[in-house]
Amino acid sequence: MRGLSAAALCAAAALQAAAVEIDGVAAKVGSETILRSDVAAEMARAGMADPSRYEEVRNEMIDRKLILKAAADAKMTMQEWLIENRIREIVAKAFGGDRNKLMEELAKRKMSYPEWRSRMKEDMVVTAMRWNVVGKNVTASPAEMRMAYERHPEKYAVAAKASVDVISLPPEEKDRRGEISAKVRDMDFVALGAKTYTDVNPSDTFAPELCKEIAALPKGAIGRWIEIDGWSFLVRKNGETPSSTRTFEEAYDDIAADVKEEASRKAYRAWLERLRAETYIKVY
Repeated sequence: MRGLSAAALCAAAALQAAAVEIDGVAAKVGSETILRSDVAAEMARAGMADPSRYEEVRNEMIDRKLILKAAADAKMTMQEWLIENRIREIVAKAFGGDRNKLMEELAKRKMSYPEWRSRMKEDMVVTAMRWNVVGKNVTASPAEMRMAYERHPEKYAVAAKASVDVISLPPEEKDRRGEISAKVRDMDFVALGAKTYTDVNPSDTFAPELCKEIAALPKGAIGRWIEIDGWSFLVRKNGETPSSTRTFEEAYDDIAADVKEEASRKAYRAWLERLRAETYIKVY
């Protein structure tokens, strides 16, 4: 530090202290360190703006480090052709087969291609490890399935479905409601610009206000104008299929999937707890 004044040395020390404060250590996992900036970058990648989710993301990053360490200990390798195939799939589905668009997106995220590819490889390793340790070993026994069905039979009900015509007007056309109401009794709904929805689950398709209106209407009836965020909606109910509960046999595949998912979730958490017990972890 020869040649630097005392003031300059103090300023440098202050800057270094500030840097440590701003980008401190979030956690240590074995010999690896997760910085606060790493957590912030992960949150940004996931589009998380809520700072209260910091701890959740940090813990997920700790889990990821544990799994990658377990993969390294197990000498798991990911062949290069598998990684390239996955990248080609992503480019085809997300970027229309144009690799240049991928590069443009990475530039927007301020991420280099080697960095993105490395992360992609890690994602594949994490998925493969989870499958090898948890996924392929999970089963759904008939007894567990029967218990799950009897505990919540309503979960396996077939939702009510409706067939409706809906006229929608943007805020600037609200004054047309009277005109349309006068014509709707004599003219076809579709001719007035309605959109037809056939055999849809209203709760999956419409806002709660419209769902309530549809449920209250008898077949063939026309409702009242409903205003949502400035838009105006008029509904005609053409038909309805009531909800019904499926038998155990009819819902077999869905029950098996639910039981396996729950068992997989429990086995995954138990596995992570074992990895945590075997690894030095310090959270800051």
